[in-house]
Parts: sequence; C-alpha cells; structure tokens
Amino acid sequence: MNFFSLAKVPSNKWNVRILFRTKQQSKNLSLQSKLDLENYSECSHQSSPPVLRPQSVTSLFAELISNAKLSNLSEVVQARSRRMLLDTLGVGILGFNSETTKSVMSWAENLGYFEEHKSGRQKSKNVVIWGSSNKRAPIGLATYLNGISIHSMDFDDTWHPATHPSGPVLPAVLSLSDYMTGSYCPTSEELLVAYNVGIQTQGLLLQSSAKSKNIPERFHPPAVVGVMGAAAATARLLQLGPLKTKHALAIAASFAGAPMANAGTQCKPLHAGKSARFGLEAALMADQGMEGNEDILDTASGFSVFFEDYSPDLLVEAALNNQHYILHNQDVALKRFPAHLAMHWAIDATMEARQQMTEEFNTEIPYNEIKDVQIVVPSSKYIDRPFPKSQHEARHSFQFNVASMLLDGIMTPKSFTSECRSRTNLNTLLQKCHLLRKEDNVASFNRMYVEVMVTLKNNKVYRGRCDTPYGHWRKPLTDIDVQCKFLNNTKSLPNGIPEAIIESVMGLSGSPEELLTLLKN
Repeated sequence: MNFFSLAKVPSNKWNVRILFRTKQQSKNLSLQSKLDLENYSECSHQSSPPVLRPQSVTSLFAELISNAKLSNLSEVVQARSRRMLLDTLGVGILGFNSETTKSVMSWAENLGYFEEHKSGRQKSKNVVIWGSSNKRAPIGLATYLNGISIHSMDFDDTWHPATHPSGPVLPAVLSLSDYMTGSYCPTSEELLVAYNVGIQTQGLLLQSSAKSKNIPERFHPPAVVGVMGAAAATARLLQLGPLKTKHALAIAASFAGAPMANAGTQCKPLHAGKSARFGLEAALMADQGMEGNEDILDTASGFSVFFEDYSPDLLVEAALNNQHYILHNQDVALKRFPAHLAMHWAIDATMEARQQMTEEFNTEIPYNEIKDVQIVVPSSKYIDRPFPKSQHEARHSFQFNVASMLLDGIMTPKSFTSECRSRTNLNTLLQKCHLLRKEDNVASFNRMYVEVMVTLKNNKVYRGRCDTPYGHWRKPLTDIDVQCKFLNNTKSLPNGIPEAIIESVMGLSGSPEELLTLLKN
C-alpha cells in the first residue's frame, strides 16, 4: 500500500479526485488518533450512503499521514532513508562548529537559554544539541540549532524537485523522540516512519508545481515545504490523528517562507533550523488545541501562495497514482563537497580537465601559464559570484569552486575558510574565470550540465564536462562512501562513537534510545 493508497473514485466536476463519506463517518474519523485505512476505504464504497460529503486535499493528507506505517516503506525506501539519516547526522555534527551555529549559540547564551540547564533548575526536559558534548537546550531551541548546523555548510542532501529534505525533518523527529519518555517514547520503526512521512510530504507538495523542478528563484524550498514536512513528521510521531494533523499543517504554513536573496549568506542555514523548529512547534500547538484553516492545501490564499502555478489536481494525482513513496523512484543527492549542489557539476568537470593537465606536465600544473578559464553553466544569478566575499558566497560560486579545484585538486570544508579564499594565486585565477551560458543548459538539477575549458597562453585547451556528478541521484554514493563521509565529519566525537552511530542507524530497530545516547556523548 502506498502513502496515499485509497480506492480510486471518479473525478468530480472540478477534475479533482475526492473521497466521499457520510457526515457521521467524518465526525468519527476526525476523533480517531489511529485509523484503519482498509476499513475506511471499504466503508467509503458502501452502495447507498445517506449523505455524501467531499473530502478536501488537506483532509486527504491529514488522514493518511496519520496512518502511515512501516509496511508502507519499501525496502528501497528504508535503505535510502537510513543513508540519508546517517548523512544528515554527520553534517549536523560537523556543522555545530560552524560560524553560523556559533553565532546563534552566543545569541541564545546571552539571552540565558542555557542558564537553567547549567544550574540544574530546568522545569522541563531539555534535549541534546548534536556535536556539543551533551550540551542541552529546550526542545524548540535544540531543534533550531540542529537544523542550522545541518545546513550551515550546504553539505546536506538535495532532492528533485529542488529542496534539502532532511534538514527540517530529522532534527524535529529526533528532538521529539529525545523529549518523549515512558510509554510515549516511540520505537525506532515509528521514528523511521515519521521521518519518511516528512520527506514524502515535501516531495508531494513540490509535485504540485511545475516550476519547482527548476533551481529556485523566489523562495528557498526548505523554508516552504520543509516546515510542512516537519509538521507532518512530528504529527505522525505524536499520533495526533487526522483533525489535529490538519491544524498542524495549517499552523506550519503560517511559519513558511524565506527569500532566495539570503542564499549565500549566514541567514540561509537559518531556514532549515526555523522550519524544523516551527514544524515541530506547530504539531505541539495543534496537540494543545490550536487551530488553523482546515483547508490550507485547498484554498487559493493558503499554501498555494508560495507557488505561482500551484495545482491541487497535481498534488492529488501524485498522491493517488504512485505505488510507492516518491523516494522509491526518486533518490536524493548525498554531497561529496560542502557546497551548493550545482557546484558538484563544476568540480567534477574541473577534475577531468585538471587530470589532463596533470598527465601532460607530470609536475606542478603551470598556473601562471593559464590564460583563460571558461565555464559553461545554466543561468542562475545566485550561483554566479565572481569574487565571493565570504565562505557562504564561495559555496555558491561557480568561479570559486572551479578555481579552487584547479589549484588544489581537492575540495574540503577547509577550502572555504578565509585563509584559503585570500590566497593570491586563487584570486589571480578567479580573474581569469568567465561564465558562458547556452540555451540548451537548463537550470534544473535533473537536466543541467557544466563544461570547463582551461586555455594556456600557448592556446592549448584542456576540457572537462559533467552531466551527472558522483553523489547525484543518478550516480549515488556507495554505502562505503556514505559511511566514510560520516566518519570524516564526526572526527570530533570520542573514539568508537561514530562507528557505533553507523551501526545504530543502519540497523535501526527497537528503541531510538541507543542512538540518542550516542549523540549525547
């Protein structure tokens, strides 16, 4: 059974598939925290229902989010989501020491958020901040900080249509799991289901817009679909039931949105953090009786304001016509380098050209002999940064990533530091880098390509081209490389802890307490 597996019914006159039920059935279903989907599907087809009532898209989402279970996840989905979970933990632990997370930590400390924990006077249970040697904070703040850390270096996963799916969801479900105790504590299977519900919700919402398939121009997707995914995931983990889940989605929509103008700045990582926090808090508020518009995915003034071409028809079609979760057929990109995904095309193309130069010269590449570097890229203004002024701009600069790769032959988190960016030979090479655009090069992570042409003063040209970088969903990292990336990102942890986390995540079963205990170390 798929995520939105319902009996097919005829389309109504607005060409939207809807499910009908009686008023009494609607009342009963909204009060249930768990719904037997198969029985519900059967009762919806009773031959002579006394009163028929159409169900909104929002109701469809809410009821079926509430009923997602492990059997809905194919083996492919489970395997892919475990890889995503491990990768996201690694970049989050690494990101704790980033300048953005440190800035927000200082802000929180100045406001006294950690004082209660230091003195042992906290009135409620605090949850762990990843990579902090068991530093803890109130659940909302800890979720916010963990989300920021995940996206602080742009090292987290990327999906198609474009978004960073894990950053808003994983901090929310892990913080909630850490917070819940006793009989309320979820199992590892429930955590995995909730995590996938959050990923699936984002994927379906992106299917509602044709424009979402291109590199974004207006809103940063994790701040739009991410907060909805976090709300859906935590609503499922809390077992809110359909009615309160509808309200959680509505509340989350009021926290959605962030402009692309802040891409390449310290603010961009805040988008993942705030989506994780507010999605979680939306579910918690709904649980306490807070209400919003019950048709948030249907009304023209609801979620649709974030996409000019938003179509509920497309949303329902994607929900009903797929046998599996979207992740089954559409894998994510797990990044090799801590930079915007488009940079991976540029880096791989540069590696090919550089290899040709290395084979010819055998010794150090004659950088002083480089006359010109032409880079064929898709049209996208926010990743065209000839002379980046910060590490965040550098992560979004075709020119910087090509020049840096030509010089060093490797890209690591250190490549983006002030020390590396200020090198004279790098800045000299940046002046020789020029972007070219061709009509056939579409600004889409599913269709773009990058070509790099290095011309020497003797007019000899070395060329590299990348159509699909390693780590992309068409060419995914091997399991060994995913684990190697995690181990490299978690060197700050005590000996044996990273390996234990790998074992815990890849064999996720029983209680998530073991994983949470490891994160506290």
